[in-house]
Amino acid sequence: MKIKTLLTGLFIQTSLFLFSQTTVVDSIVSGGIYRSYRVYIPAAYTGSTARPLVFDLHGYTSNASSEQFYSNFMPIADTANFLVVYPQGTNLNGQPYWNAGFGPGVNDIQFISELIDTLKNTYTIDPNSIYSCGMSNGGFMSQTLACELNNKIAAIASVTGSMTTLQYSTCNPARPVPMMQVSGNADGTVPYAGSSTAIHIDTLVRYWVLKNNCNLTPQFNNVPNTNMLDGCTAEHYVYSGGIAGASCELYKIIGGGHTWPGSPYTIGTTNQDFSASLKIWLFFRKYKLNQFVGIQEVKNNENYTIYPNPCTNTLTVDNKAVISITIKDLTGKVVIETSTKQIDVSALAKGIYSVELYTYNYMTIKKLVKL
Repeated sequence: MKIKTLLTGLFIQTSLFLFSQTTVVDSIVSGGIYRSYRVYIPAAYTGSTARPLVFDLHGYTSNASSEQFYSNFMPIADTANFLVVYPQGTNLNGQPYWNAGFGPGVNDIQFISELIDTLKNTYTIDPNSIYSCGMSNGGFMSQTLACELNNKIAAIASVTGSMTTLQYSTCNPARPVPMMQVSGNADGTVPYAGSSTAIHIDTLVRYWVLKNNCNLTPQFNNVPNTNMLDGCTAEHYVYSGGIAGASCELYKIIGGGHTWPGSPYTIGTTNQDFSASLKIWLFFRKYKLNQFVGIQEVKNNENYTIYPNPCTNTLTVDNKAVISITIKDLTGKVVIETSTKQIDVSALAKGIYSVELYTYNYMTIKKLVKL
């Protein structure tokens, strides 16, 4: 038995922004109890083409509805045409929470897994493009899914969350899991330096860097301080070169609190130099679940051609929408990164390579045979 409500209309985000919204409120039975969730459907979604799905998990004491508007993925989903699902946690001490390996009773890993199966039967979803992110306790839960549900979740992101000390000692994913972390070093709720129950954020990042076999030395840059009034700045660390292209990224908010950067709702010290939601989507869209099981071609409804293939000297990419190209060898090592459509591959050794073609909306993988 399911309970469903369709909410359509106009929602005023602030006095400056207005956009159309379609949100479906529904529920499933998992573990013998009703579990509710919200699904945001972008206007461009028709059901004719499989689209990505992003889980956005609320924090402890929050709820699915509040998370939907706090993280504000909706304008991004409208542009990139992906669905966003906001599940509702159960109660701990009268407050909504996720059982990320430390709560009683409820099996939230099972709930998310069953919800994925339900959504795949209800909507046209790309099973290789399912991702999870969350705020605080929702970030902890996304880390749990990376450990325990990596057969269904392609990549994860955590905003102000971490990993419990117990989970840190038991997590053993079967494959590389790309991970993005966003944390403030002045977070008083989930301290950057860790606590008796949560590990240090630097330890968390290093854990995934080592698991994914990424480069130990990150690419670093300061995020441009475009907002001088938000009381904080941001640093960006990228650990690339992992197995099958997996990477880890860290946005460290200097002076930032327990908040979601770029949110239209300011609660404490909220960085406004970048949108965490946009950065998370740009991170997610680089990864497909099946890219971590050998090189398989990933197709969508756009026409992407690379020629000649097999190739000896110059590879041509025939699609104007492509904004970047990454070529990787069979170990997942990046051998060429470029934005030009005429690529000199003469220096590559003979063999098989994957060619990742990126647009704003898609990532397509092609096989290349180098002669």
